[in-house]
Amino acid sequence: MMELNDESKGTLGRSNISDSPRRRRVGLIYDDRMCKHATPDEESHPENPNRIRVIWDMLNSSGVAQRCVVLNAREASDKYLALVHTKNHINLIKNIIPRNSESGRKRIASKFNSIYFNKGSSEAAYLAAGSVIEVAEKVAKGEMDSAFAIVRPPGHHAEEDEPMGFCLYNNVAVATSFLLNERVRTGFILPELGIKKVLIVDWDVHHGNGTQKMFYKDPRVLFFSVHRHEYGTFYPTGEDGSYVMIGEGPGEGYNINVPWENGRCGDADYLAVWDHILVPVAKEFKPDIVIISAGFDAAIGDPLGGCRVSPYGYSILLDKLMEFAGGKIVMALEGGYNLNSLANSVHACVEVLLQQKPVTGSLEAYPFESTWRVIQAVRQELCGHWPILVAKLPSAVISRTTSLIEISSSDSDGELEENEALEDVIKPFTNLKVNEDGQEAAAFSSSWRSELSKIKVWYATYGSNMNISRFQCYIEGGQTEGMRKPCVGSMDKSQPEEIIWKTFPHRLFFARDRTATWGPGGVAFLHPKSNVQDKSYLCLYKITLEQFNDVLLQENVTSYDMSRPLFDLTALQTIQTKECISVDFVQRGWYHNVVYLGMENDIPILTMTCTLSDINSFKSGKLPMYPPCKEYANTLVKGLVEGKQLIEEEALAYIQEASTKPL
Repeated sequence: MMELNDESKGTLGRSNISDSPRRRRVGLIYDDRMCKHATPDEESHPENPNRIRVIWDMLNSSGVAQRCVVLNAREASDKYLALVHTKNHINLIKNIIPRNSESGRKRIASKFNSIYFNKGSSEAAYLAAGSVIEVAEKVAKGEMDSAFAIVRPPGHHAEEDEPMGFCLYNNVAVATSFLLNERVRTGFILPELGIKKVLIVDWDVHHGNGTQKMFYKDPRVLFFSVHRHEYGTFYPTGEDGSYVMIGEGPGEGYNINVPWENGRCGDADYLAVWDHILVPVAKEFKPDIVIISAGFDAAIGDPLGGCRVSPYGYSILLDKLMEFAGGKIVMALEGGYNLNSLANSVHACVEVLLQQKPVTGSLEAYPFESTWRVIQAVRQELCGHWPILVAKLPSAVISRTTSLIEISSSDSDGELEENEALEDVIKPFTNLKVNEDGQEAAAFSSSWRSELSKIKVWYATYGSNMNISRFQCYIEGGQTEGMRKPCVGSMDKSQPEEIIWKTFPHRLFFARDRTATWGPGGVAFLHPKSNVQDKSYLCLYKITLEQFNDVLLQENVTSYDMSRPLFDLTALQTIQTKECISVDFVQRGWYHNVVYLGMENDIPILTMTCTLSDINSFKSGKLPMYPPCKEYANTLVKGLVEGKQLIEEEALAYIQEASTKPL
């Protein structure tokens, strides 16, 4: 049983005693018109109308809705949307219906990341944004103590100029800007609401990239997001969700990311983050109102989240926020795709808003070791801006951990292992194909594998895969010395037909600051463009194109259904003229850029590395460059020495130069 620290005990004790002699006024907004936003042809999708229906049904059947003040939904005005979105973005959502046929809407949606449109999309988007404005204004004015907006489509992924990740308008960002900026209605400037500082807490399992960007330079908004990140490989991918993204200019220090290194994080992990990062900083920030991007896809059993937060856990997290801003809390629904967990979690939160105390439950685990590592990294990154974070956490606290091995699959209410089966829902909706019995997909998979198993390629390696024992992990599965996680291996476990070494006029360098496989430190990349002044040693393995696909998958993402190849014969022919191809289905990975290096005995030589866009990010400092950790560097040295390319001293010097020479 997890023991609560003194701060936790004090907070829970406060909640059990009502501070207010009157009944709290809690607003609820729900409007069935938001259910009109649905997939074309009623195709299966996790973000569907049942998400808000099941919440509303539970709140009514339990009697909770009757204890609240039910408010009318209101469409957002374009002038308030324009506080955070461009005119083109607003026109896109507004005109998606009258100007387009169903096929036209599908075509437009396909241009965006994980978006669909239908006849009800525009109205739902306007209602969702407007409803969050409505409850935020009433709470700010004191007409309501707190409120929950049961809205869809969600909003926190929507950026200034484009929808993404199921989100059309950024509902929370629109409402926040409305509270902080001048409000005009029917030609009159309305009185200020007295809101000077807003705390946005985004506990959706995915990083709130859109919200972050909209307030990145604004010290009036403290944006806090806790999310699965996995070194930039979890949706929405990239470095935006990294803990080093702390704001810019006057907003520096006001952007806090807590990026989980792994799934399965639960109540204890989130509570630790609240106690050791969010609550101390919020006390110094002293917000005038708290707005929660309330995604419940970190809940137990969620098919996209892969985490384990219980309704009790959510109630504690919310209860701890009730001490700020006099309990002025606005909650806006974001994600959450297990209908049972979603409804139960929202129900628990509304009970907290009404009663100011958590629902009944218990914490039965300690945080993961990785959770303490992330917490300490975040505190160190931000301590220059928030002195409360300077102190080191006591070893007696951070030594209490739970192993990932202790969390069995049965504990996760039927969730799939590390969310692998449904992770790829988060990609352009037009790529989602549901097969009723799976036979057709299986047949196609067997067909392409049979075809590509007959084609040979040279896979050119420049990093740890130069070591044959490390490379064999991608073929046979397993792990070697220094690796923190095993590989699953390829379908075809046949060994390479031949191994040769060659040098290429490309720059070797080390970047990123941590990997799931090797831990802290940079990993090797090859500059995709050649330069006669550069020289890199590459080990070439003659394998099948089928095996190359399996290696490409393992180098980039944890899962893809492989019913079709990532890199097929057409791509193999095309790359010989284009020189490189970015593989769409694994773009969240770091090595999705396949580069053609020429021919050897009439067989194409392929490698995989970063893109030129990444190169620019490394040069500018947007993405970090770091030398490799000792274990990773030793693996490279071993490969070069055993491959008889360099002696140990030369290999160390080669890696040292690649680690220190500027791009």
